[in-house]
Formats: sequence, C-alpha cells, structure tokens
Amino acid sequence: MPELPDVEGFRKVFESCATGRTVRHVEVRDTGVLHGTSARGLRDALEGRRFTGAGRHGKWLLARTGGPTLLLHFGMTGRLLCCRPDDPLHPHDRVLFTLSRGHRLRYRDQRKLKGLWLAHDEEDVAGLLGRQGPDALTVDREGFEAALAARRGSVKTALTDQSVLAGLGNLLADEILWRSRLRPTRPVPDLTAADRRRLHTDMRRTLRAAVPEGRVPPRDSWLTGHRDDRDPACPRCGTGLRRGRTGGRGTVWCPRCQPEDAGAQRTGNPKE
Repeated sequence: MPELPDVEGFRKVFESCATGRTVRHVEVRDTGVLHGTSARGLRDALEGRRFTGAGRHGKWLLARTGGPTLLLHFGMTGRLLCCRPDDPLHPHDRVLFTLSRGHRLRYRDQRKLKGLWLAHDEEDVAGLLGRQGPDALTVDREGFEAALAARRGSVKTALTDQSVLAGLGNLLADEILWRSRLRPTRPVPDLTAADRRRLHTDMRRTLRAAVPEGRVPPRDSWLTGHRDDRDPACPRCGTGLRRGRTGGRGTVWCPRCQPEDAGAQRTGNPKE
C-alpha cells in the first residue's frame, strides 16, 4: 500500500517527467478512477495546459498547472510511471497523459480504490484536503502533540488516522512504534510526555530514512524487513514477533521490546 515515502517517490517521478511540459492529450481508459469529473471534463481542463510542479500532502499528490490542480491518491495499488509513447500498455493503466517532448505519464492501479480528482481552484483543493491532519513529514513537535491531544483510542489507530496525521500507513506505524518501544494497542492518553517526544523523534527519523528510497525499505535492521518472514524475529532482540489486528489492521510487534508495562525500559534505536 503506498504510504508517504511512496507518494514522495511518485512526486519525483512527476517532477522529472511532467513539470514544465504541456499536456497534449489525456486518455481515460477507465472512468472508474475519476471522482467529481468526467473524462471530457478532465481533458477540457488539462489539455493545452503546462504542468508547473507537484506538491504532496500525506498520501495525496497535487499536480499543478497554474489553473486547475489534479489530485491523485494511490489507494492500495496505485502507481505513477513515466513512459515512452510507444511503450506497451499495461492492463491496469487507467489514465494516460501524453506530454510535450515525448513523455507519457501513466496512472496505473489494479484495485481502483482511489484515483484522480480535479480541483478548479485553491478553494476546491482545500475542500478535498480539509479533513487531512498535518503532514507527518513536516509536522513539528507542537503540532504533533496537538494532533494527538484529543485521541482516546490506541496509538496505532491514531497514527494511521489520516485526519490526525496525514501520510502514515500500516508499515510505517508498526515500524515507528517498534522503534519507540510502544505497544500498538497502548491508549494514547496513557502516553507520557517522554513517550510522545520519542514517538515524534522516531517518526521523523523513520521518514527521513524512507523517503529517499521511495518506500518503507525492508532492511534487515528494520521491523519491516522481517514482518513477512515465515518465523519472524525481532532484529533488535531476537524475540519472536507477534501478529494481530489493531483497529482492523494487521499489526506486527515485539512482545519484549514493546511490553504491556508502560514503565518498561526503552533504550536504543535500529540503524537507519
């Protein structure tokens, strides 16, 4: 599932492929990924315009033209690719943007759980993103504290709620909580001030390490590198990892490093 580092990778694909180039043609091969607009509406809004750059908020990519803004959300299986015009089509290529100077941008998505939105002005953009919390990559400690302040559920549920923090998904939440030695089911009100400071610090460190790779990297020193092993063991202490569900999401944690006891000793971090 694309999370913040993946979308940041897609933003870089967009910047290198589309920024500064004019949209020659928009081909919608599946209208099921369009929201609030039609294939004709998308063509009329974008053809002949030049993409001026791309921004990102959480898991949303914002492709700007100086007029309408195209917003892309990748759901569970979406991708953005830069291709040559003569590259063979893929069955899951849903929307194709033929650009000047021989580039073609493709929105590819197998399951079509999200897709593309068209915002005609900044008010439309704000309306689409209005329920998003602060971006997890840029939020400062004060903003992080404020985002968690009113939460009463588990800390993992809070981290993956896009209205609380935008950009974190299942892999990142488990990785960050493992680094912080916090049980995913720990209630947010039970976090100490030191817990919250450490959580914010570990979130920033994890994201800074993951963003350059365009994904949550499955490194040997990371929980992510072992969560899908047949008999997964904690890369920090060697204890067998546990699997369960938190807030309906598959969850992996170390029962020794992330104990039920809130006062258990918490030291050290994995290599980044």
